[in-house]
Amino acid sequence: MFASSPSILQARSELVKHTSALPARGEATIGIRVLYGGTDGSEFAPQTPFTHTFSQLAVLAQYDIIPAMTGTSRGNVHVAINAHLLSSQPGYRSAGVHHYIYQLLRHLKQTDDLHYTVLAGEGGLPPDISLSSRRSRWPTGRVPARILWEQLGQPWTLHRINADLVHGPVFIAPLFCTCPTVITIHDLSFIRLPHLFRPANRLYLTVMTRLSARRARRLIAVSAHTAAESAKLLGVPVERIDVIYHGVDPIFRPLPQDQVDAFRQKQELPERFVLCVGTLEPRKNHARLVEAFARIYDGESKLVLVGGKGWLYDDVFAKVETLGLNEAVVFKGYVPNEDLSWWYNAATVFAYPSLYEGWGMPILEAQACGTAVMASNAPPLPETAGDAALLANPQNVEEMATYLDRLLKDESLRSELQERGLGRAHQFTWMRTAQETACVYRRALEKGD
Repeated sequence: MFASSPSILQARSELVKHTSALPARGEATIGIRVLYGGTDGSEFAPQTPFTHTFSQLAVLAQYDIIPAMTGTSRGNVHVAINAHLLSSQPGYRSAGVHHYIYQLLRHLKQTDDLHYTVLAGEGGLPPDISLSSRRSRWPTGRVPARILWEQLGQPWTLHRINADLVHGPVFIAPLFCTCPTVITIHDLSFIRLPHLFRPANRLYLTVMTRLSARRARRLIAVSAHTAAESAKLLGVPVERIDVIYHGVDPIFRPLPQDQVDAFRQKQELPERFVLCVGTLEPRKNHARLVEAFARIYDGESKLVLVGGKGWLYDDVFAKVETLGLNEAVVFKGYVPNEDLSWWYNAATVFAYPSLYEGWGMPILEAQACGTAVMASNAPPLPETAGDAALLANPQNVEEMATYLDRLLKDESLRSELQERGLGRAHQFTWMRTAQETACVYRRALEKGD
């Protein structure tokens, strides 16, 4: 079905040779046929903006031939990790999977049998990541460029650095490469809830995740529920799937009460408020949370929504407007991780009414800060929260309203959940996540696997 890897590498070499002297931007007239969004192989005509961009990408391919290795000496097994989604810019793209990649790289350690090379984007890596790295000059901050790099540039880079294994930490691995692959599946909402995604995004993720999963030597699932979903929806044998939970950053912890009170005053927050953390997108179920809050609103408390704008979020703002809650619902936008702990600590209740998740990291972050939690009962959130949260049907506005009201008014119930939550959150560390991930790399390279 697909061309062999040597053919791809040969074609790439020819592409570099024949485009090394391309004219400057605005003069290029080459059109490149690409699989854009996993949907078609349409050819971008010369003189279009994308034609110029992709022509420049062909030129930049030559830079991937130049080694840019730093760090410790090579071990017995060379593992490459794609970190091009490790965003250096604030916003919704630097939440979620960004945090997973960052923490994984921070906690992986070079060992006698494993040597790592991080494949970094234009922005490079944060200074506290000590692993060897190789920085690309492809402008992979742009989605089309990143897709091209993942499927064309990355295989060439893996060949040049002689990688034994490559890890795609966000769903997708290169389909044309000579070394085995491992991918991480965070959730399959684009298959389960397709109507909540833009058509092009949904199709790309569905097609490329399925192809990557079937080719991968092993899959990492972030919860037992996600593992079961991967086996069922991606057609991957359960024997090839490993469950590795996310850790909780130590930055999330109870903070001194006088400092929390000062923060609350600075942010002009009331003594009691409900906090929700998550990108504004349909499956986070913000609109129903707003409706639930409207039913218990007492004229003093507030609902604070922390998270950048993702997609299809207009219904949330419309719901606030329709219910007359403009003064009661606060949209804070994206908040960096180093500041997020203050918001968790200041909140009376943390609400997480998501319709579908792979793990639900904010639940554990809130619990680690000693905040009482009301979460959705949609899998895998009961797996995440354990016995340290009230679980409501995310489709049932009245039930969510009832639970929020109980938590806002019942101090003894809040105290009980706070104590349980602290114990629950302490079970999860990023060091353990990294150690178990290294075990998966070894397992992927075992003979007969």
